[in-house]
Amino acid sequence: MTDKFRRSHWPRASYDPHYDPLVAAGPGHNRDYAPTYWIDTAGPLPEDDGPVSGDMDVDVAIVGSGYTGLSCAIHLAREHGIKATVLEANTVAWGCSTRNGGQAQLSSGRLKRSEWIKRWGMDTARGMHREICEAFELFRDLVASEEIDCDPQEGGHYLIAHKQGVMPNLTFESELMNRVFGYPSKIVSREELHERVVKDQEAVGALHEPDGISIHAAKLAFGYLNLARKLGARVHPGSPVLGRKRVNGVYHLVTPGGTVRARAVALATAGYTPPGLSDKTRNRLLPILSNSVVTRPLTAEEVTACGFKTGSPLTDTRTLRHYYRFLPDNRVQIGSRSAITGKDAENPKHLNTLLQGLYRKFPALEGIDLDYSWWGWVDVSHDMMPRIYQPDRRQQVYYAMGYGGNGVMYSAQAGRRMAQLIAGRADKLDLPIFSSELPHYGVLTPFRRAGQRLLYHWYHYRDERLR
Repeated sequence: MTDKFRRSHWPRASYDPHYDPLVAAGPGHNRDYAPTYWIDTAGPLPEDDGPVSGDMDVDVAIVGSGYTGLSCAIHLAREHGIKATVLEANTVAWGCSTRNGGQAQLSSGRLKRSEWIKRWGMDTARGMHREICEAFELFRDLVASEEIDCDPQEGGHYLIAHKQGVMPNLTFESELMNRVFGYPSKIVSREELHERVVKDQEAVGALHEPDGISIHAAKLAFGYLNLARKLGARVHPGSPVLGRKRVNGVYHLVTPGGTVRARAVALATAGYTPPGLSDKTRNRLLPILSNSVVTRPLTAEEVTACGFKTGSPLTDTRTLRHYYRFLPDNRVQIGSRSAITGKDAENPKHLNTLLQGLYRKFPALEGIDLDYSWWGWVDVSHDMMPRIYQPDRRQQVYYAMGYGGNGVMYSAQAGRRMAQLIAGRADKLDLPIFSSELPHYGVLTPFRRAGQRLLYHWYHYRDERLR
């Protein structure tokens, strides 16, 4: 990055560790990145188009420059010949896309296939399976392309049983994948897992899915950015949408640097969606904080003691799950639940809870120094599944969000699907995630966090105390 380019974007506002999307008026204006391993090791920041600096007319304005928004811009250009304009309140990919664990799995939300069947029936469940398989192939093609260098590590995904009582359910889900969906998952014993994958000391077995890729989260986002701009999209950081109105069918998006007039608007703000962004997204998500840490590089002896033989995604079977992996530079990354509110995010007890989870899995790492610690908001929908949707057919406004922590992979497809909606090419998108809106709590909205506190206590009791 040249000094001239850097000066055009500074000074940035400082990172706010207490930011909370449920109480903040908005995500901020040109705030710096969270102090993540990904940002620190991504190399020079790629060029963008600078903040909005005057009024402009565009075909499509995308609000949010994370994986979803950038994928939407890429596919609008690639598949429909539409050059979008992306508006970002802070720095490019400031939210979920540079704070996640870098794990791509064959998922689009938090529900299992058996839960798809229970909710929607067998035919729709099979359709959902086809959708996420197509999504994974799209993602695999993107990360393998020469434009996106994000250190992909193949090897499948291991869902690791943290206690014996969950093994029957894992076995059932694996059999269901094979028998009903024709997907070759398999159950791995504790002994095989320790010998061939990792010596997680809590593990009693695991379910292995062949599709799973670990990536460098920021390099993926910046690769998307470079590709989107190469295809003709413009990406404007430091440009929060402060107001929106519709005039003669055109949307006027007010930013600090000027008004962007767009014929269509795509909302891709995930867990950082401001309450005032749209009445169609207000109260449709429950943002959940997730902590993440990265250790110092492990010694050869520590690597042997932990038995790391893969860098592919690992998660455990807790409801408030741990997601963890072995990084290419011999560090360990692990994340899990955090505080309820942004105000409490820096409380040391949340970091300590996460570290206790690390030590239970890998006793050889007890007391290890940490090089990075951060947290971020996950966009959990109230029914645990995402939506890619046009909430009002009379208006050209669309959204894609609600991945529930499984957006690294599916956001690429969600962006592509939203591009199809915008271009009027969505006649075959008949699954519930495309044909229904994000649900909301209605009158119970003010009590969401009280319910969350109670659920966290119940989840902990069920995960740790029950057999």
